[in-house]
Amino acid sequence: MLESERLRLSQKIEDLAAHYHYHRHGLLPILQAIKSNHNHISDFAMQEVARLLSIHPVEVYGVVSFYSFLSTKQQGNFVIRLCRTISCCLAGKDTVARQLENELGIAFGETTPDGRFSLSWANCLGMCDQGPALLVNDYVFTRVTAERVYNIIETCRRSFGVSALEGKDAINNHSEVQSNVKTNLSHGVFSAEDPDQGLRAALKRAPNDVINMIKESGLKGRGGAGFPTHIKWELAAKAAGGEKYVVCNADEGEPGTFKDRVLISDFPDLMLDGMTIAGYAIGAQNGIIYLRGEYSYLKKNLYQALARRRSANLLGQDILGKRGFHFEIDVRLGSGAYVCGEETALIESLEGQRGEPRNRPPFPVNTGYNNHPTIVNNVETFALTTHILSKGPAWLKQQGTKLSIGTKLFSVSGDCQHPGIYEFPYGVTIAELLKQVGGEDAKAVQVGGASGRSVPRSQFEHTLAFEDIPTGGSIIVFGPQTNMLQVAKNFLEFFNDESCGQCTPCRIGNVKLLEGVELLEKGKCSIKYLRELQSLGQTMQLASKCGLGQSAPNAFLSITEHFKDEILGKIHKTVEVEEGGTHP
Repeated sequence: MLESERLRLSQKIEDLAAHYHYHRHGLLPILQAIKSNHNHISDFAMQEVARLLSIHPVEVYGVVSFYSFLSTKQQGNFVIRLCRTISCCLAGKDTVARQLENELGIAFGETTPDGRFSLSWANCLGMCDQGPALLVNDYVFTRVTAERVYNIIETCRRSFGVSALEGKDAINNHSEVQSNVKTNLSHGVFSAEDPDQGLRAALKRAPNDVINMIKESGLKGRGGAGFPTHIKWELAAKAAGGEKYVVCNADEGEPGTFKDRVLISDFPDLMLDGMTIAGYAIGAQNGIIYLRGEYSYLKKNLYQALARRRSANLLGQDILGKRGFHFEIDVRLGSGAYVCGEETALIESLEGQRGEPRNRPPFPVNTGYNNHPTIVNNVETFALTTHILSKGPAWLKQQGTKLSIGTKLFSVSGDCQHPGIYEFPYGVTIAELLKQVGGEDAKAVQVGGASGRSVPRSQFEHTLAFEDIPTGGSIIVFGPQTNMLQVAKNFLEFFNDESCGQCTPCRIGNVKLLEGVELLEKGKCSIKYLRELQSLGQTMQLASKCGLGQSAPNAFLSITEHFKDEILGKIHKTVEVEEGGTHP
């Protein structure tokens, strides 16, 4: 690097560090800016960042190496990331992958000799209902075919400007590129005409009364765990300490899940209104939206919504004339780490750390972001909050079951006629859902994404509810011809890639389960060893530190339990061949 370039880079990093007040929590956005402008993060850049933030360079490198969207290796001006998770596989990802390699003359993980293109895999882009999907820098292409690959690459080449920085963004404005991301949402309770009515209703009550309304409604978190929302809010409201935070978990990285993407793009005010209500209820003045890096194209939409709300006095100082109630919302981007969907890992990421889950206790409600009381809820939970305040707690109880109150948004993808977002009351059976989406001939349904479980056709009368089969909303439909062993392999490859490696059960257990699936594919896994693998999966469920490791074996265990005929058939066939004295 020339001395003049080093000076310019050093000044740029200085400006970024100053913007974040030289605080560690600015580390991730600083690194993201450097990566965006220079196609990699050099040793010199890491040294400068460490110096300005008063941390050790190895800590900076530890963060860079943790997130898949950051890189110390020089990448191309156009980074193409192809989704490799199961819904895109079912839609024909493999042919797209081959054609990308053919057109670019490189393999995945490589950069073209001219420095224009880098090719890599992505773990779910949140476009499961319209795959195969890929990202070119921050721009999304859906329903990609092998034939379209050539046009996409040629568009990038023609868009390349006189400088690398101009060329990187030119594709987004090129005349041949138009967004083909569809929402596919059957509008229900989420299509509110006046989303700020919930906030107006909240400000007419005392903060504690707002929390009591949430409690009376029976609202549980819509991220999958189903923790009662009011408990988080009560504990944070009572926690000592002046500064408090409201964090919206928009890190929707679960394969097969894309409902939050639609809420953010089509109904952002519902989420923002719910966050502001939460801020009023717990006494917080700051909110943060942690938006997954794969959804960076939604930033513009969010910033516009935030600007509208500020101009309408729905954000800022003395909101809607309520003297003393000040609340602001910031947007922070993730950088490609599924584990950051876990709330403590998310907070670590916001603080400029590797996204590794914390030991609990203490809990975020008293020791959260920067050690301040923090509540973390997901997009759908906040969206429902504003309806509860405007319509009353009884409104939510009109549908659902006794233990699972209200409706739920479901992201439906895979082998069905009508993939998309659907709103159903809790308690709907899998069979009823499949009838609505045109998937009646399914052999199995994956409920809850990669971390969920595979439900066979014989159990389609089970209900989607906390008391039966709980889910964060992902429904992947597998048709009669689906190879369920390939499904298990795809999910385990995902977890092997996304495990933070912090605890042994997850770090080693996922590797061993994947090795077992590969043996099963070859017909070389004994029944005894299969049972040992199942026991290992059960140990992982109990001994892993966080939800990622605890749920990683779920698909493997349910598939090896319910589809033994497919799996054991391969084992028996191999034994027969060996006994007959012939070998493949």
